[in-house]
Amino acid sequence: MATTEKIVLVTGATGQQGGATARRLLADGWRVRALVRDPSTPAARALAEAGAELVKGDMGDRASLDAAAEGAYGVFSVQPAQDAPHFAEGEVRLGVNVADAAHAAGVRHLVYASVGGAERRSGISHWESKWEIEQHIARLGLPATILRPVMFMENHASPQFGVLGPTPLINMMQPGTTVQLIAVTDIGAFAGLAFADPGRYVGEALEIAGDELTVERLVDAISQAADRPLPRGPISEELLSEQGVDLGNVRRARSFGGWQADIPALRELHPGLMDFATWLEREGAARFKAIFAAQEG
Repeated sequence: MATTEKIVLVTGATGQQGGATARRLLADGWRVRALVRDPSTPAARALAEAGAELVKGDMGDRASLDAAAEGAYGVFSVQPAQDAPHFAEGEVRLGVNVADAAHAAGVRHLVYASVGGAERRSGISHWESKWEIEQHIARLGLPATILRPVMFMENHASPQFGVLGPTPLINMMQPGTTVQLIAVTDIGAFAGLAFADPGRYVGEALEIAGDELTVERLVDAISQAADRPLPRGPISEELLSEQGVDLGNVRRARSFGGWQADIPALRELHPGLMDFATWLEREGAARFKAIFAAQEG
């Protein structure tokens, strides 16, 4: 069966990872079936205009998932975290539902977006929840690829954890701390690689990153891209606790998140893998300038 005849169901299609994956698969010639709760939203309409088939459904509703998965070759599965900034209830239940629907439909390849370090007993609740989903996928015996992304480059421009948010990630990192980063576009690219080459990727779990920087280099790069200094300052322990951040772990860590992606090896698989400077040039600088302009306006 040619790629143009194969359907991949993409959950979370109007979100960051699902959206990036849907766009990549469409560009690669796949038929994309996008699971959306509201087909009338701008993000959903943009997917339809790009060529995706919209199916109305919810990961909490098995019946809608079963209908969406029927006849699909593959499924891309991603759920909102049960902790900040999404506070979605039942992340594990949603992930299990998607895996069960894929299994019931006889899907030939599931790609699940987990998190870097999920398998290392982190004790971080929204990482442990993804590990539970990974284990369920394994128990089902699904032909699957697990993608474990590290910190999104986009997080630094987000309302909650971005440089102008109430809990900036750059302010959580101790001096000299390093952090691994990945662009959401590249998460979609790795999903595309996995679906295109199941012989290489089924049964694999990849921790994925495109760059590793010290916090000082990260701050300097964002400051230069935005053409202004970044506000820096301590975050109250109470606020960090509300966001599910273990301050003790943050203070002890020399590598924020403890991520261990092999970036050179990943770049061999995906030569276009963006480092932070490239992401700033292509996407990020415009984001930072826009959020500073909005604050000043």
